[in-house]
Amino acid sequence: MSLLLDRGGVRLEASPARLAVTGNVDFDMAAQLAEAGSGWLAEQPSGSRMELDLSGVEQVSSAALSVLLEWTRCSRAAGIQLDSVRLSQPLLRLTRVAGLDALLPVAETSFS
Repeated sequence: MSLLLDRGGVRLEASPARLAVTGNVDFDMAAQLAEAGSGWLAEQPSGSRMELDLSGVEQVSSAALSVLLEWTRCSRAAGIQLDSVRLSQPLLRLTRVAGLDALLPVAETSFS
C-alpha cells in the first residue's frame, strides 16, 4: 500500500487495484482527499480494474459523497473499471438517501 494522504485524521492509501479511505471526511478535508485520489487514478493504466473502499469512513457529510463522485468521474475518464465501492454504514445510508446507490457498484458489506 502507498500512503497518498495522512492529514487531519484522514488517511488515503492505494494499492494496484484499490483506493482506501479511513477517518472522518468533512468539508475541510474533501478537496485534498479528492485531489490526491484523482491524481492517483489519472496515473493508472486504461483498462485497470479498481475498488474504492470507504468502509473506514466513520462520520460523513455530503463532502464524502462529493469525493466519491469525483473519483467515479475520474475513473471513467481514465478508462478504469470500478468493480466495487465499499461504504461504511453511515456513508451507505447517506448514499441511499441521496439516491446514488443505484449508480454505483456498491459491494455488500457486513456491519457489526
